[in-house]
Order: sequence, then C-alpha cells, then structure tokens
Amino acid sequence: MRISGLASGMDTETMVKELMSAHRLPLEKIEQKKTYMEWQRDDYRAVNQKIFDFRTQTSDSLLRLSTFIKKTASSSSPDDVTVKNINSVSNFSGSISIQSLAEQATMRSNGRVNGSATAINVKEKLSTLDTSLTDSQTITIKAIKQDGTMQTDEEAFSLTFDPSEKSLQDVLDKINSDSNVSAFYDSFTGKISITSKYSGNNATGAEIEIEMSDEFKNFTQLDTNNVDAAWTGNGSEGKNAKFTLDGLVTERNSNTFTVNGYELTLKKASNTNITFSSATDTDGILESVTKFVDEYNKLIENLNKEIKEDKYRDFQPLSDEQKEDMTDKQIEQWEEKAKSGTLRNDSTITSALSQMRSILFSEVDGVTGASRLSDIGITTSANYLDNGKLIIDEEKLKKAISDDPNQVYELFAADGETDGEKGVARRLVAAMDETRKNIITKAGSDGSVNNSFTLGRLLDNYKEQISSFEDRLTALEDRYWKQFTAMETAIQKANSQSTYLSNMFTSSY
Repeated sequence: MRISGLASGMDTETMVKELMSAHRLPLEKIEQKKTYMEWQRDDYRAVNQKIFDFRTQTSDSLLRLSTFIKKTASSSSPDDVTVKNINSVSNFSGSISIQSLAEQATMRSNGRVNGSATAINVKEKLSTLDTSLTDSQTITIKAIKQDGTMQTDEEAFSLTFDPSEKSLQDVLDKINSDSNVSAFYDSFTGKISITSKYSGNNATGAEIEIEMSDEFKNFTQLDTNNVDAAWTGNGSEGKNAKFTLDGLVTERNSNTFTVNGYELTLKKASNTNITFSSATDTDGILESVTKFVDEYNKLIENLNKEIKEDKYRDFQPLSDEQKEDMTDKQIEQWEEKAKSGTLRNDSTITSALSQMRSILFSEVDGVTGASRLSDIGITTSANYLDNGKLIIDEEKLKKAISDDPNQVYELFAADGETDGEKGVARRLVAAMDETRKNIITKAGSDGSVNNSFTLGRLLDNYKEQISSFEDRLTALEDRYWKQFTAMETAIQKANSQSTYLSNMFTSSY
C-alpha cells in the first residue's frame, strides 16, 4: 500500500515522479534508437520496392523479344483475312485468295431422344427416362485434334456411369468439359447436337472426325460417326480451309494458322486476290525504350535523394510524454526532420548507383550492330546535377529501331555466356537482384521475422534492453515508495506519540 504525504504533508507523488524522470532518461535514449531504426528499416524497404518495380518493368519490356518485334500488319480486305505478328523479327508481305473456309464436323440425333413425343427433362435420372437403362453405361468418343489428326484409342474420351445416378445433363456436361466435342440437347427439336471443337478434314482416317461407341446409341438416336450422319442428312464432315498463298494452292485444318511467324485468320471465302503486308512498329518500340529511360531516371533521382538527404541530429524521435505537450502540426514538423537522412551515404545504395552507371555505358561484346547505348542515341546528361540521368536522341533511336529492331533487342537483352556478352538490361536486372538481396539481408522484407535480418536482430536487442530497463525502473520506483511509505508511517507514529503525551500532560492539571 502506498501512503502519499498524509503525515508529512509532502507531495510524495510528484517527488517520486520527478525522481523517476531522471532515471528514465537512459531508457528514452534506447527507445529513440529503436524508433529511429524502425524508420530506417521502413525506408530501406521502400527503396527495395522501388528497385523491384523498376527491375520488373525492365524485365517485362526490354528482356522480351515481343517488345522489339512489334509490327503493324495490314490486309487489303480485313473482312476476308487479318494478319498479326506473333514472333517474327522480319517483315512479311504477300497475297492470298480464299476458296473455302475450314469447318467443324457435326452430328445430330436422327429423331427425338428416347423416341419421346415431347421434350424430356434433361436433369432427370436416365434410368427414369428409359427403364431399359439398368446396367452401367460406357460412352467412348474419338474426335479430330487441333493438329488435324484423329485421336487414338488411348486419347479418346471415355465415360462410365450409372444411369440411376446420372442425368442426361450430367453426361453432356462431362462430354463438354473433357472431350474434343461440344454437345447440347435442344428442347424444341428433342435432339442432341454434337460438334467437333476443332475444324478440318481427317484425311488419315476415312475422313471421320467424330466417332462414338454403340452404347447409349438407341437412347440418343445418334449415328456411330459423323460420316454416317452426313449420309442420312443429320451431320456434316469436317472441311479444311482451301486457299492460294503467293501462287501456292494449299490447305489448313483451321482458319487460323501461322506462316513465317505471322498469324493469318481467314474470315470469308471470297475467292479474290487479297494483299497483306507488315512494317516495324517503330513508335511502339520507341515508347517501350523511352519508358525504360524515364523509369531509370526516376529511380536514380529517388536513390540520390535518399543518400544525400540532410540529417538533423538535434531532432530525435519524440516520446509519448513529449508529444502530449505539442500540437499535431508541431509533431508533424518535428518528425519530418527526425526521419530525414535515415539512409544518408548508405553504402548499399551508393554501390548500386555506381554499378548501374557502369553497366549502362559499358560495351556489349559479340553483338552485331549497336554495342553501346550511345550507338542508338541514349547518352548521359551533361548537367552534373542530374547525377547521371539518361537523355534520348529520338531521331537517332528511331533510325536504329527502323533499320534493325533486333540490334536494339540484342543490345538490351543479349544472353551471352560471359558477363561482357550480356545485354545492358540483362546485367541491370542482375545488379538490381543483387542490390535487393543485400537490402533484404540488412532490412528484411514485409513478413520477415526479426531474427532473419540485421536490423531486426538489433531491434530485438533494443526490445530486450527496454524490457530489462523497465523492470529495473519498476523495482526502483517500488523502493522509493517503500522508503516514503516508511517515512510517512514513522512520522505518523511520532505524531501519535506526541499527541498521546500532550494529552497526558493536559489531563494531569
């Protein structure tokens, strides 16, 4: 029990508080160090995120061939045929005349499913719809594949089911999801329609594109294959697209196919001569390279700001007690200076900046054409205050792209065996990965446990010091209170004795 100045009249509460304030000064310094280190950790992670974003953008653009093979392809009749570049670095032109389009094989029921005069409930169990379906049923379907050949027995779709457990819709859903055909039941006609998922004529297998096993045939009223169905007027054979390309009469099993890295899509069989051509999308490639330069300049501006930011040593992190005596605006202004310079002259960031500058202006060995960024019009700003920002000679870069986009790709993305044979963007990505690794070793990443990185271990150490110091302060405060309590008890006892004696003398008269 604490007795506060009842006997002595002293403000014991305030005296203990002031005594403890003096003893808390070393603890506040540890807490300030801990807070500052948390700010530093967060600033490292923010830098790491910026480096990661730049690294990802560079990898997703300059290290992809697709960035440098952008082509503008055109057709004299886009309603008949369209052309799109897929993976060619060369331009493509020619003429095409389309005689017929590729078609998918089809099959339809000869009559209503199960011979019913009205539409059936496709969600009802099959054994209920047809009482003859008592045993387990197995359906096998073979169909034409994407490459125009027929499925083998091993590749065929096979489904075994119990009619008392499955409905017609269950079976159709399974066929649609797992086989090479699409099927549906039409309630108006009462028939099932089946269509091959891939077009074309299967010239290697008696021109059959859809083949079904005999099981389940009576119920569905389907023929065994699409050729038989075509004979009865309930189906059609698959057809190849037939066309003349640059004078060569040829066929494809699909209306979409690739020639010389370009995708042609046939839309209409007009049997007229259609021309097509492509050209390098210089502006598109220029945009990608310009974006890289802009992002690089933003990154080095940010990194240079971090390592050159002023550090205000007189502005230490505020304690909770100090904040109580300040306005929100004063706290904001104070902490703005207190947080400044957490990464000033940081060796990891300084080293990364130096390495990036070296990489961007080194030569790439073993490439044809441009071997330095300056060869395609990318140089360093002459203003030293720009800290090595890149500038672009747009006309020179456009010409380099127009002359040979592949040389620009190789300059950035060459993947040689030695470091000197690797493109500047590929080296840059590797340097960013190494820098990020070093930062994570020092400051961790979101979700990292403290004992896995350097600053985290120091923070844990500060936490232990704070906890230990607070235990000592608690014990010291308890000791002060015991001493004051003992003093108050002694004074109270003395006062009691004095009162007793005074009463004794008074009563004797």
